[in-house]
Amino acid sequence: METLEVGLKTMVKTFRTGCHRVLQSERTTIHGADGMLMVLQLALAEVNKQQGREFKVALSDVLMAWKHLLLNKLHLPPHNSARLENYDLILEAYESFLKCSNTVDLVDILSMYKQLRVDLDPEEPVSPIQLFEFLSGNMELSELLDSSVPSTPFSKGRPCISQVKMAVRRVFCSYLDLLVNSKNNLALALTLDVPSRALGRVAFTDIKHAAHKNHTSLFLAVTSFVRAIQLGGKGYAPAESDPLRKHLKGLSDFVQFLDNLEEILGEIPDPSICGARLLAAVRTVLVKGCSNGDVVYAAAEETAKDLTERICQIHQTQKQAANGNRTGISPARPKAYAINHATACGGRETVKVLMALLDEEALAPPCRNKADLLSEDQPVLSGAEGTSVLTLFRSPEVSTGCSPEPLRNRVQSRQVLLKPKVREHVLQSQFACTYKDDEEPPLIRVLDFSSTSQVPSCVHPAPKRQTAPEVDADLQTERSSVDDPTANTTAECPNKEQSGARRGAALGTKCGNARKRGAGNNQKIEGKGSKRKQVDSDKHGSENQPPRKKPPTSVSGKNVGKNKKKLIAGQGKLTSFFRV
Repeated sequence: METLEVGLKTMVKTFRTGCHRVLQSERTTIHGADGMLMVLQLALAEVNKQQGREFKVALSDVLMAWKHLLLNKLHLPPHNSARLENYDLILEAYESFLKCSNTVDLVDILSMYKQLRVDLDPEEPVSPIQLFEFLSGNMELSELLDSSVPSTPFSKGRPCISQVKMAVRRVFCSYLDLLVNSKNNLALALTLDVPSRALGRVAFTDIKHAAHKNHTSLFLAVTSFVRAIQLGGKGYAPAESDPLRKHLKGLSDFVQFLDNLEEILGEIPDPSICGARLLAAVRTVLVKGCSNGDVVYAAAEETAKDLTERICQIHQTQKQAANGNRTGISPARPKAYAINHATACGGRETVKVLMALLDEEALAPPCRNKADLLSEDQPVLSGAEGTSVLTLFRSPEVSTGCSPEPLRNRVQSRQVLLKPKVREHVLQSQFACTYKDDEEPPLIRVLDFSSTSQVPSCVHPAPKRQTAPEVDADLQTERSSVDDPTANTTAECPNKEQSGARRGAALGTKCGNARKRGAGNNQKIEGKGSKRKQVDSDKHGSENQPPRKKPPTSVSGKNVGKNKKKLIAGQGKLTSFFRV
């Protein structure tokens, strides 16, 4: 037992010393057995979603895939069981999640240890079979026997104390993990709504979509959105239609709390004091609103005290190791692969201690009761929902269990929505009473008045009546005679109107200016004669025949068209309306 524990620590220490040779980031964190199992559960659910099923997975499928994953990555001979369906897709999704989160698992640590070890000793501190037994939970360790595990799963009404302690410890370590590795999506999922910030599944789904759209981590998607709101100004602020704007308050509180932790990390140089302050800040937000007898309050107090002692011990160990290696020469500047080399030197020692603490947590024995670890009914710490990772990563648009609406009803409802609605008659202007329909624009309508002589006047109270065809012919003859004096000599010709139009056009080209000057006088004479004839027709012409609409008459001659006075749209109808 002690040999396995020492071998695991040696393996991790060697990885930390030379991780810059095999990895791009020095802040890569390690997933332990429980973390590996949770990531595998998410990978299985993602593959099910790609296959057209729901984003969920049975516990038996997770355990079977867990066994296949360990045997495959450790290069051990498989058992007699059949090969798991879609195992290649599951392995690809698992590795992709680790890469995006800047994390590795213990199996990867063992493979990298073989490349990074300095001594040529062929004996390995941990064999693949030992690591398989340790991750599977089959090895009898003293730590496994000390952990109290309930025989039956807990209920939502009365959460088990051990389950609450495990969830609280996970939250503490996740906050510390975000300070070291901000790309850890699993750590952000466990801390986003703890304590309650009104950031449930809907908010987490919107963050996932924003991160996928910008090809960034979840934490960077949150911080970039909040920074754009706070510092970007109107020109660089996100659009009003951005889904994350609905969760602005909760996201701002989350970023503000992490900024406070970063401030503590950078201002206090002593790792022991800085670690205690960090844990105290996390404990304060967890126990806010809880009474002294609450299970969460007791678990937070116990976890904060235990982790504070571990930080002090790790700091003392690292301090003694540093004092023993001193040669009396001034220490050299930090190398290019030193921890936190891209930021200020403040907090560098604390980050080393925090990474050592997280490595020890990754080497902790796995949970014996896998149902409690992977169940969706996780205890509610201080948020509105439980701490189940599978529930958070699942989109909120899930099936409610009710049968869908019949296809016939859905088609009918869709047709009703697409059916054009009848437009109601709306008053468009003060002259809207003269418009008969909305389809014909008022300004484009052409009135059927051939000349200004037929325009009714407000002087006559009688309604407008149409003239007889005989009267129309006389009016046309008189109009042509007034416009063209030569029209009288050709009155007996059958094409009288056409010859008058030709001569009028010929004279108009030669003496257009003179004709324009005389157009006004002709218009006045025409108006007087036509009004007199119209009154006679109103008295005698419409007694024997019913009134009918007069067909539009064409006016011959270009000068008449030029001298024609245009009317405002709706003026004739409005005048008739007031005459009545």
